[in-house]
Amino acid sequence: MEISGSIKDTREMVKAWKAKGLKVALVPTMGYLHEGHKSLIDRARTENDKVVVSIFVNPMQFGPGEDLDSYPRDLDRDAAICEKGGVDLIFHPEVEEMYGPDFCAYVDMHTLPEKLCGASRPVHFRGVQTVVSKLFHIIPADRAYFGQKDAQQLAIIRRMVIDLDFDIEIIGCPIIREEDGLAKSSRNTYLSGEERKQAVILNQSLEEAMKAIDAGETDAGKVKDIITKTIESCPLAKIDYVEVVSFDTIQPVEKVEGPVLIAIAVYIGTTRLIDNRILNA
Repeated sequence: MEISGSIKDTREMVKAWKAKGLKVALVPTMGYLHEGHKSLIDRARTENDKVVVSIFVNPMQFGPGEDLDSYPRDLDRDAAICEKGGVDLIFHPEVEEMYGPDFCAYVDMHTLPEKLCGASRPVHFRGVQTVVSKLFHIIPADRAYFGQKDAQQLAIIRRMVIDLDFDIEIIGCPIIREEDGLAKSSRNTYLSGEERKQAVILNQSLEEAMKAIDAGETDAGKVKDIITKTIESCPLAKIDYVEVVSFDTIQPVEKVEGPVLIAIAVYIGTTRLIDNRILNA
């Protein structure tokens, strides 16, 4: 397994693989890998000849006062996970390599980033789109793998690929959870013992919503009320948002029908966690 911090060397290596007719996969990450990332790597490994994992904590997608400086980093640990998973190349650039002097070009879109996480993190998705666009140019992969935990991000990347004609297939992979249902996240490390216990309320609230939907409930407002009341029963939980939207447009819907995303963001103490369910996608 190779580790490269150079855009030029990484691009040349991938192009050499492609020249031999090999299928290349990209798994974009910010590092501090967990079982969720490992599931993306495993699927990429089974469906392609070569696998590249990018590890880059992207400053552009963090707003003022967010956790850029404290975001967990451990390249040695990540490299061991990647090597065990059969990764061929880790792309691990410095910020100065990705964003040179006087960098001023960005990728952005309307509509899809404006709701959910974009409402409380207004610069976030511009940063995501910009860095992912750069990764797609640096690493001309055939497929890129993203987790469905970041469902709005997945929808935005798919739309960006369509609108900007990127020659890459976007693969969404299921959420990986702890035994008690909490979605795997690098930010789970921020939780205290008691906060970790109470964080299961996110998944529990979505499970209550799914029970209602399975019983025939289609009113989006009532589904939101079920989730909200469940979360509000948790002393340490503070809701950022509870929304039922079209998975294609990330716009609110009145009925749970067609491709629908039920998405929540909740602060447990000071740690912001997200979770979701995607229906009929």
